[in-house]
Amino acid sequence: MILRKIRSEGLSHNSYFIADSGDAAVIDPRRDCQVYLDLASSSASRITSVFETHRNEDYVSGSLELSGRTGAAVYHGAALDFSFGRPVSEGDRFRIGRLELAVLETPGHTRESISLVMRDLSVSPDPLVIFTGDALFAGDVGRTDLFGPEKAEWAAGTLYDALHGKVLPLGDGVIVCPAHGAGSVCGGEIADLELSTIGFERAHNPCFQLDRESFIARKKSEHHYTPPYFSTMERLNRAGPPVISHIPRPDPLDPQGLEEKKRTGAQVLDTRSPEAFGGGHIPGSISLWRDGIPSLAGCVLSYDRPVVIVDDFDPRPDPVVKRLVRLGYDAIGGYLAGGFPAWSRSGRAVGRLETWSVATLREALEKERFILLDVRDQKNRETTGFVMGSRHIYVGELVSRLAEIPKDKKVVVYCDAGFKGSLAASLLLAAGFAKVANVIGGFSGWKAAGYPIEGKVTG
Repeated sequence: MILRKIRSEGLSHNSYFIADSGDAAVIDPRRDCQVYLDLASSSASRITSVFETHRNEDYVSGSLELSGRTGAAVYHGAALDFSFGRPVSEGDRFRIGRLELAVLETPGHTRESISLVMRDLSVSPDPLVIFTGDALFAGDVGRTDLFGPEKAEWAAGTLYDALHGKVLPLGDGVIVCPAHGAGSVCGGEIADLELSTIGFERAHNPCFQLDRESFIARKKSEHHYTPPYFSTMERLNRAGPPVISHIPRPDPLDPQGLEEKKRTGAQVLDTRSPEAFGGGHIPGSISLWRDGIPSLAGCVLSYDRPVVIVDDFDPRPDPVVKRLVRLGYDAIGGYLAGGFPAWSRSGRAVGRLETWSVATLREALEKERFILLDVRDQKNRETTGFVMGSRHIYVGELVSRLAEIPKDKKVVVYCDAGFKGSLAASLLLAAGFAKVANVIGGFSGWKAAGYPIEGKVTG
């Protein structure tokens, strides 16, 4: 028996490859699926089945991609109509060599959510592993707010019943394999654990320490951020995303070629550090560091305009392209050969972003009048505090809330360390704000310097 967990960087997404006796299956595959083909080849296995535990919201599914390259059948929960694949229901069973996968319907996060119970029948009929999708995580359970406030109580109660009526009775020794790890937007308090078991979760997961009424109250009180690209992911994953066969290899562009792309509507994505972006950048470009792409690109990039990539010198754009493709950005318009230095050497206009240290911010608060904008998420602001007098708009919501910020005043932005701040500042500059600064070091630097913190600090 082979069981492999495949992590997708930045997305906190887990997919799984299982194989036995020459048969293999993949659960919740990502779009760039070569890793599963490589695992099948190295294990002398043939992928015959692909399972989706639910219609995912935070990345583009790789089911169609993988099915097209292997001929594998795709299976979804029956409670939602998909434009591809085959529906499965409670009790359906599938053989992968000597392994058996049994379907449990575990709705609540989404209506069609399923979990898959794996048994190794060559050893025992007892459950060995459960693939829980977004129903159960290490230290948390799936968010139930996607149905809207009018169905909040139903969704939370439905998830409670599925977990307590179907998952917990499987036994404490069963290994839990969720679709996400710590940092995912599909949960609020997912623990950073390599693996877990039903028994460990029963004893330590805060959600399992509550009765049904308290569980529902807790879930109804949660406030999760819903990125705007979720609706695009839901649509693609229900209808079936375009099959791309391989990760695109963008064309190299010289400064003139990039300028022409930009003139015809391309978005310029600058993946350099906040310090580098502040020192000089292509006017109108968006500052988004590589590791921030999975969680924030969908909030700030348009799907109907090509993306052109700018980095330092001439690094390989493949990691950036891979992250974009996983979110459905297939129109990659190229990358700047030679990186930003090629642009600056061409004599073209260079934009600049004022950067402040926390000491500069501290001094300016006593002498100047400006808007101080905190672009961290609400939970971070509430639990760690904030700089006195700051307004709050999460960076993922900034594009839709620009009208709340006066353009005739200077705007100073801070986040945790400067990366989200650089993104927010670049969005403000692109929107026509003339006086913008980013605080390098952000709230972490402010706190480390011992400067005063406002708000309720709970941890």
